[in-house]
Formats: sequence, C-alpha cells, structure tokens
Amino acid sequence: MQLTVGGLVHRVAEEEGLTVEEAAARIWERAEAGELRLVDPSPPGSFQGYLLSLYSAWFWLVLAALAAMFASIYILPQVPPFTWVRVLTGFLTSLYLPGYAFIEALYPQRAELEELERFALSVGLSLALTPLTGFVLNYTPWGIRLDPVTAAISFLTVALGLVAVYRRFQYHALSLKTLG
Repeated sequence: MQLTVGGLVHRVAEEEGLTVEEAAARIWERAEAGELRLVDPSPPGSFQGYLLSLYSAWFWLVLAALAAMFASIYILPQVPPFTWVRVLTGFLTSLYLPGYAFIEALYPQRAELEELERFALSVGLSLALTPLTGFVLNYTPWGIRLDPVTAAISFLTVALGLVAVYRRFQYHALSLKTLG
C-alpha cells in the first residue's frame, strides 16, 4: 500500500495517539531501521533533473559558499569588519569545501560514513588538496597569487562536486531501476 508521508504521519498519530511530531519521528526511526521504505513519488529521471532538484542542494550550497568567497574578495571593501568575512570564507573554501566535495565523490551514499567521519575526512583531505593545488600552481606561469589560487581551488571544488553529484545520480538511477 502506498501513502504520502503526510498521510502516513497523520494515520500513525491517530492510531497510536501520538502528536504529529512523535509520529513523524517514529516513522523516521522505522525507515532508518529498514522496516519501512520511503520513496519519492516523482523522482528526477535525468542527470540534469537530478542536478536541479533538492537531491543536489548540498552542491548548490557549496557553489553559494564559493560565490560568497568571491564576493568577499572582489566586491566587499577590504576594511574591517569586512576583512573578517574574507577570512571566514577563505577558511571555509580552502580548509573544508575541497575535501567535502572529494568525500562526497568517494562516498556518495550517506550511510557509508557517519557525519563526524565525513567532517573529519573533509578537513583532512582539504589540508592535503589545498597545498597540493598550490604546489601545482607554483610550476605554472601564473604562480601562487590570489587570483590563480582562488580560481584553482574553486575549479577543483566544483569539478569534484560535479563528480559527486553524478555518482549520487548513478545510485539514484540504480535504485529507481530496482523499484520498477
């Protein structure tokens, strides 16, 4: 039998005498335990649809963080307190985002890693990828300056993010085939 999640929540709440929040929590626990399978009624069927759906919202947040970094460098005035925005976005884009995108590409399914493991590996891989990017830039005509470094780290992060979105789409498409 197929129900919407909202209908299922209200049904469980009425049958078991729970609040809507308690019923939703119980349904989520059952889904996490594998007793219940929640399925999207209209899943995206193409990579472009997947990329533009909520399934890849994390990728759009990464792009927004990169845009904030570019804005803090090239648009905001370089006087306090705006320099703190530049420092925070710089830390985020150099010490977290490249590793996060790489981890998402390596482990596209959420169940493969705990959130703390995902965070720690993201920071650790960023600490490896960012100096490696600088090392490669050192041997190019552009050298290690602000513009080439921001461009290279941004390009690396976006490229790894697109690989991760594609890998997640492949798992998504595979799960659709097993359902149908």
